[in-house]
Amino acid sequence: MRHSALVSVVQRSFRVLVLGALASLAACGFHLQGAGSLPAGMGKTFVLTKQGHSDFTLALTDTLRQRGAEVLRAPNEAAAVLDIAADDSGQRVLSVSARNIPREYEVFYSVTFSLKLAGQSVINDETLVVTRSYTFDETQVVAKSAEEEVLRRALAEDLARRVIRRIESLGAAPAVAPKT
Repeated sequence: MRHSALVSVVQRSFRVLVLGALASLAACGFHLQGAGSLPAGMGKTFVLTKQGHSDFTLALTDTLRQRGAEVLRAPNEAAAVLDIAADDSGQRVLSVSARNIPREYEVFYSVTFSLKLAGQSVINDETLVVTRSYTFDETQVVAKSAEEEVLRRALAEDLARRVIRRIESLGAAPAVAPKT
């Protein structure tokens, strides 16, 4: 009986702790990612890029649509033009073994972007870079290659969210409500 009573007290204490943490997060202004709003004029956005099907471009257009923007295929009717001047990814060797075999790699993804709203430049060329490292085992080449591809896609999605947060930070009154 003593064990079950102790378990019950621990469970109640845990619930109180979790509720307290949630209440303090709400009180400090914490918002879940995706709760932001795009600035006025982003309702119809054209994404200008040379790499229309890169991991980053696909993640960026998906994120814009989730925020309520209509991503146009041509700039004619666009109130906003998001210009992706550079969209690069790759990998570097971080460490090698005594036999000069790579043991650790760093995957990186870099984008340079600018934003024009109603023909006026509001963000001039900004560059964002994200990196992740992973270990390499020459006996698992196929698995490590797949791991690198997963990391590259995750980096592209992270960059897309960072670009959107940067746009949301402009402080303009929200005109595009997030889709629910």
